Formats: sequence, structure tokens, C-alpha cells
Amino acid sequence: MLLTHEHEEIYRQVRGFVDKELNPHTVEWEKAGIWPAREVLRKMGKMGLLGIAKPEAYGGLGLDYSYEVVFAQALGNCNNGSLPMAIGVQTDMATPALARFGSDELRKEYLVPAVTGDAVVSIAVSEAGAGSDVANIKTTARKEGGDYIINGSKMWITNGTQSDWACMLVNTSEGKSHQNKSLIVVPMDAAGLDRKTKLDKLGMRASDTAMIFLDNVRVPQRNLIGQEGMGFMYQMLQFQEERLYAAACGIDCYTNLIDETIDYTRQRQAFGKPLIDNQYIHFRMAELKTEVAALKAMVYQATEEYVAGRDATMLASMCKLKVGRLGRELTDACLQYWGGQGYTWDNNISRAYRDSRLTSIGGGADEIMLGIICKMMNILPGKRAVAS
Repeated sequence: MLLTHEHEEIYRQVRGFVDKELNPHTVEWEKAGIWPAREVLRKMGKMGLLGIAKPEAYGGLGLDYSYEVVFAQALGNCNNGSLPMAIGVQTDMATPALARFGSDELRKEYLVPAVTGDAVVSIAVSEAGAGSDVANIKTTARKEGGDYIINGSKMWITNGTQSDWACMLVNTSEGKSHQNKSLIVVPMDAAGLDRKTKLDKLGMRASDTAMIFLDNVRVPQRNLIGQEGMGFMYQMLQFQEERLYAAACGIDCYTNLIDETIDYTRQRQAFGKPLIDNQYIHFRMAELKTEVAALKAMVYQATEEYVAGRDATMLASMCKLKVGRLGRELTDACLQYWGGQGYTWDNNISRAYRDSRLTSIGGGADEIMLGIICKMMNILPGKRAVAS
């Protein structure tokens, strides 16, 4: 992926925003269990950072997705994983389908304020019994007059206690599980919607995560994104951007953790010499640095494929698998070299250890990524093509 001056300028702006507006406050927000989404997003919206790859007609910059990847990479410099994730919900998880398939009226009403930062948004797909198994969701939407009547529940909804609307996946018919789903924009202040329950999580603690209960929630049928019954396909497409975004966030985050660990092990003395002088430790740092470089190369390659309009599903799935597994390996290794200091709570290494664990779960678990890769390799049992 060839980086232009424009890419570098977006990276510089976002990196500056992270240093000035996010990192000084992340410990405070983590203790509070919530971030000031409206305040932060309005600032980002004024800078034009929430619609980098969104159409100009709806307030975006109209740039290709490579610029969004650079945006995500720069956000990875945040010292708390909660913020890149919560911001990414706004830019890369809840809005891509609306931007691509929504009606002009729907985009003006809901996409524009999401791009300007005047609205906070959520993606509502997962349920208690359907996380990575998207086809198994139970929430229903039946038609009555000009409305949908929605009943069910949603789980693990990022920004859920603060958001103005959610891009929600629901069953709109009794048909086959991959053909009976639709994406609907659901206002979060609708009568019958309860989102008071905030979950207490292991990591990502500066981000609010809600349970949502829907009891005969009435939403206008014009809030349907695209065509009825196409929601599963739209969500699979939306996942591609979510997964590339998550992988891109890991590049600088992991690089910084390595650098912090190198600095600490240079200072920390054990048995008469700096820890870094132990061959095992400096070799391990070199191995981890190599793994991050491999992640970066794969993210950039997948982005090139995606921008060119080619099928990037397998590469995006590989990126998602890689960033999750590398995060677990890298944070565990670095924490070990920090010793007791790494086991304290308010420490970038221990925070990353907690936060990064979600990456192998959210947006499709590692096992789902492996299934997608195997399917595209044509090696799933019973699914192999018959040779002619």
C-alpha cells in the first residue's frame, strides 16, 4: 500500500488528537467505566475524522478505505484499547452498510450526524445466544402498518448506554437463516427499548457496553437499510471493514508495547545487569517486532485488495485472526518481563493484556476466522469441490 502525503497528514492529525485529547484522560475514563462519547466525537467530527471513507454528499471526505486504515493505525497509539474500539464502532462497524445501501433520506437523517459527531451510534448484532453465530439471532421485527414492531434482546453493545441509534440486525421473516434478516436503524430512545444494564467487563473498561431489551419497539419501515432479507449479507460486508480496522489498530499499539518493554528492561537490573542483556529477552523482542511487521504487511495487502474491489475476505479474516492471537502472545510476553510492575492495574502493559483479549472474540471469534479461511481454501470436510 503506497502512502501519499494525504495519508501521512491524516496519520499526523489523528496521532496529535490521541496525544492531546485521549491519552491524558484514559485512566480517569477507565475508572469511571465510561468515556464522554459525545464530547470526543464532536471534536473528531469537526476535524473531519469520522467520515474519511464516507461519501462527500453526506459529510464525508470520500476517500478510499486505505485512508481509514491509516486512521485506525494512528488511533492504535491510544494507551487504552477502549477508545479505538468505541470510535471504530462509529466509523467502521455501525455505519458502512448505511453509507453503502441506505436510502438517501435515511443517510441524511442518520449518517450525516454520525459523520459530524452530532450523534453517537452502536452496532447491535450479538445476542446472549448468538455471538459469532450471527445466523442464530432471535430478535424479530414484524410489520404493522408503516412500522416494524421489534421484540428481543441484544448483548455486548458498545456505546450502548450513550448512543442515539443502533444499526440492528433482526429477523424480518420466517425464511432461511441467511435470507430472513434485515438491518434496521433503531433509535435508542424508542418507547419499549431498555438499555439501562451496563456490563462490568474484564477489559475495555473505559467503554460502556450495554444489554438492550426490546419490547414491542416501533420503528418506521423507512428505517430499513437497503433491501429486506439482505441484512445477513450486508453485515458480512460490514464485518470486512470492522476486521481490517481492528487489525490496523494493533500495528502501532503492539509496536509501542514492545518499545515500552525494551525501555523498562534496559532500566531494570537483575543479577547485576539490565534484563534486556539476557539473550532470551532481546531475541524475544526481535521475534515480536517481526510478528508486528508481518501483521502490518498483511493489513496493507488486504487493504489494497479491498480498495481495488477484489474479494479481500480471506485476507481480512487472516488479519483479524493474526491481530487477536498476536495481541495475546505479545502482551503476555511483555508483562512477564515487567515482573510485579506489570501485574499492577494502572500500567499500560497490564491494561493492554486485559484489553487485547477481546480481539480474539469480538467481530467474529478466532474459530470463525479459521472457518472462513478453511472455506476459502476449499478444505472444509464435506465442502470440497469435486474434481472434473
